[in-house]
Amino acid sequence: MAFARCIRRPVEILSKRMNTPVYSGLGYHTMACKGASFAEFRENHSPFSCNCPNMYCSHGILFRRYSTEVSSSEQMNLIKQLRERTSAPIKEVKSALVDSNWDIESAQKELRKRGMVHASKKASRTAAEGLLALAQNERKAAVIELNCETDFVARNEIFQYLAISLAKSALLVDGSQQSSGAVHIGPEFLEELKINFEHPKLSGERTVQNAITEVAAMMGENVKLRRGFAMSTPSYGVLSTYLHTSPQPGVGRIAGLLSLEAEDQNASLDALHRVGSELAMHVVAAKPMFLTKESVSSEAMESEREILKSQAESTGKSQMAIEKMVEGRLRKYFEEVVLMEQKFIVNDTLNVKTLLNNLSKDVGSPVKIGSFLRVEVGEGLQRLESSSAPEPLAQAA
Repeated sequence: MAFARCIRRPVEILSKRMNTPVYSGLGYHTMACKGASFAEFRENHSPFSCNCPNMYCSHGILFRRYSTEVSSSEQMNLIKQLRERTSAPIKEVKSALVDSNWDIESAQKELRKRGMVHASKKASRTAAEGLLALAQNERKAAVIELNCETDFVARNEIFQYLAISLAKSALLVDGSQQSSGAVHIGPEFLEELKINFEHPKLSGERTVQNAITEVAAMMGENVKLRRGFAMSTPSYGVLSTYLHTSPQPGVGRIAGLLSLEAEDQNASLDALHRVGSELAMHVVAAKPMFLTKESVSSEAMESEREILKSQAESTGKSQMAIEKMVEGRLRKYFEEVVLMEQKFIVNDTLNVKTLLNNLSKDVGSPVKIGSFLRVEVGEGLQRLESSSAPEPLAQAA
């Protein structure tokens, strides 16, 4: 009797286990079912269907039900395709495909939805890297600054494509051609503009803000349109531009814009183009802050004079000697920050004022600099992050 009870107990346990699914970590489970003989199974027209109430039954045969019918090679191919379409991280790509049951179109939509959330979370992070993009037509030139968190993203061709597209859209902003100087274009003037993008990974019509959000999701960083500027071509003259550290035409890290105006409309524009291009490069290299000595603000003059006077008084010399030292150092200050007083970088034996006088003689007409602008990626951002100071207007005159 005791022996019979010992035998009956394991049989009951085995019977229960045969009717219980066994799950594995490989995406499928196995189960065996009782209730039909092998002969009955052979008589069944379909090897995968029966009248057994157990949904996992396969008539005494172990049955594996996979969570997806997509093979491993197909999964890898879909991951590769979606990665090429979106440039999203592989982890995000695979997760979206799994959630979409390996439907690549649905997964791409899912990634875009997630991108909106992820981009909003990253928006508070400092973005001090990036690129300037410059676009120009016969009427004006526009430059925009598109920021990101790392130089790695700034070198990405999608990021550069977006920056160039935004610069072209800045040319369309109304009113930016109504001033002879540099006009500031805030992000609010561009964000709601609609652009028809034609990049394999960014195509179709969408607003500027939505395009920035999508690229931020692709890159996994905070991407921000910081500012823009526009400058008009003079009625008779040239508008010259220069981009420094340019990975491809139209983008760079420092931009210089300068307009040259001639009084006589018969003056040769070829000579103006040549000198204008050299002066735009000069603006980038020499970092002028003012066009002429007269345009130096009184606040800047007083501040510099106070600093120079304090330095001179520390020498212990007489008051007359101190005044002479201050005036001499002010002339040096003008040579550093005033464009017309700076040494010309292409030929340092003459300054910019002398260069323009020589150009005027060559073309037979007085030539002057109408305005200039120098913009550099990230300038002022650290200060802005730590204070509530307004956005700097770059170096313009």
